[in-house]
Amino acid sequence: MIAKLSEAYGRFISALALLGCLMLLFMMLLIVSDVALRNFAISGGPQGIGWSNEVSEFILYAVTLCVAPWLLRQGQHIRVDIILQALPKRAAWGLEWVGDILGLACCLVISFYGVQATWASYSANSLNIKTLVTPEWWSLVPLPLVFSLLSIEMLFRMHRLWLAERGPRNDAVSAA
Repeated sequence: MIAKLSEAYGRFISALALLGCLMLLFMMLLIVSDVALRNFAISGGPQGIGWSNEVSEFILYAVTLCVAPWLLRQGQHIRVDIILQALPKRAAWGLEWVGDILGLACCLVISFYGVQATWASYSANSLNIKTLVTPEWWSLVPLPLVFSLLSIEMLFRMHRLWLAERGPRNDAVSAA
């Protein structure tokens, strides 16, 4: 049962990572268009895309959030494991648990406070006023959602760790 849930969840976060890639492509096209319009003036046409910087900033944030659960699943997140590789296998396995428990706790706390910040912004009708005027909560709502997804992935990681051989994980090992 858990294996099927994990597999379905893996497909979902892979689709989310693909969405992040598509957003990155859109951002690149937006920036290229903005630069081209500013440097190759078209008579009567726009002299750039005034909102491109703002949208690009949000896309960078959104891409990071979209790919984070997938990167965690793949073991491609930042991980310093040189000490784990030097320790006895059972001690390293125990420290993997410590890391996962701390990671889960951090994700849950950020999710909790992210929901509070999003709700406070929504309740106060706060606005981001730059070139574009948008409700502030639009930029806040992805944070608790993604950290909830990261919490779920941390639980799946713990399940995989429990079933694995007692020792440090083999994913993304930096030292042999």
